[in-house]
Amino acid sequence: MEDTIAAISTALGEGGIGIVRISGQESFDILNKIFVRENSKNEFIDRHMYYGNIVNPENMETIDEVLSVYMKAPNTYTCEDVVEINCHGSIISQKRILDLVLNSGARLAEPGEFTKRAFLNGRLDLSQAEAVIDLIKAKTDKGFNVAINHLQGGFSSVVAEIREELLNVLAQITVNIDYPDEDIEQVLYKEIEKKLKEVNIEIKELIDSAEIGRIFNEGIRVAIVGKPNVGKSSLMNSILGENRVIVTSVPGTTRDTIEESVNIGGIPIILTDTAGIRKSENEIEKHGIERSKEKFNNADLGILVLDSSRMLDEEDVNIIEKINDRKVLIVINKIDLELKLEEKHVKNMIPEAKIIRTSMKDMSGLKDVKKAIEEMFLGGKIKQQESHTVNNSRHKDLLIKAKLSIDDGTELIKKNEALEIVEIDINNAYKLLGEILGETIEDDIIDRVFSTFCLGK
Repeated sequence: MEDTIAAISTALGEGGIGIVRISGQESFDILNKIFVRENSKNEFIDRHMYYGNIVNPENMETIDEVLSVYMKAPNTYTCEDVVEINCHGSIISQKRILDLVLNSGARLAEPGEFTKRAFLNGRLDLSQAEAVIDLIKAKTDKGFNVAINHLQGGFSSVVAEIREELLNVLAQITVNIDYPDEDIEQVLYKEIEKKLKEVNIEIKELIDSAEIGRIFNEGIRVAIVGKPNVGKSSLMNSILGENRVIVTSVPGTTRDTIEESVNIGGIPIILTDTAGIRKSENEIEKHGIERSKEKFNNADLGILVLDSSRMLDEEDVNIIEKINDRKVLIVINKIDLELKLEEKHVKNMIPEAKIIRTSMKDMSGLKDVKKAIEEMFLGGKIKQQESHTVNNSRHKDLLIKAKLSIDDGTELIKKNEALEIVEIDINNAYKLLGEILGETIEDDIIDRVFSTFCLGK
């Protein structure tokens, strides 16, 4: 924490602007060593941008013309003195400036160290700090909204309120332990049991929201399956809005899985077109078919494409039998041709599946397919504000453990066990929720959290 740290804060590669960030006590001194202005007699004013050149002090060679700003502690991202040097977006320029900064007294920042300092200096709690990386990695507007609400403290405030309720319960227990009164003990037990049940409902709602949070963060894996030449690749191209996959009338054109991402209704979708599943003696096609089966087994949703111009055959039935109880959407394609497939036969084999009729020739039914994907995962499930959505596996794990501790404490209350024993479980739940905010957490866990961050943030 006493070191002055530096890193390139913009993504590596070509761009209009690159930013080298410095944080720590020596930030301003380092800037003074390498930054030359036309009128160097003027003093730096906090949060003012200045034009000048970054110069190597050893040989006075100009590295780049830049805009530099000095921000004085504590009103900065890290709560320390911070300098940001805005240079041209050449990777050479950024690296040369960073080298000068490091040679002038700073050390290279570790991944996430700027945000880690913001946390350690009290500007952010741990869940807010974790929201920074979620914000950077957000793939859709909804995922971004969840992250920004977490960053602003929406989720933290919910967890803090639950902890406050548990703290009140612990206070009641402690008072009764210190000053026992047999006349009020049974009343107290019932009050504690009621409060713990209320807290558990709140925690369960947060846990239940984690699946939606996972979808916003990771997306939904959707595998398009079916026998050859039913229109799988055409469907994928239509959803993507581009000709990503080669489409021909020759069965078996797609020999391997093809994966692309698309945004449907604010949900990131990882869409996979698979090789047509059938018996084949071709070694390459056989490998593609095995990969298709693997992708389907690992998918959150399977889209089974059937050809309406052909009756169900053995290959269709074999694929349907492999679906079992998996979540599946059935697309009966090619409805522009003569109808031979009877929908009731499909419905009899997969009663729970939603069926949509499409024609990729005139794009009919495509909107229904997209809408069905969205409704199958989000329809009616978002009952909470986005600030309350759990989108972090660490948070979910801690919430589950906290709920189990409260369950154990509630059972002990029902059995009229000593309050000293009940207190252990409630206090454990209180500490577990504190780990979400970073108030009761070990250093190695903190290091592990910030190690997932990108360099420069």
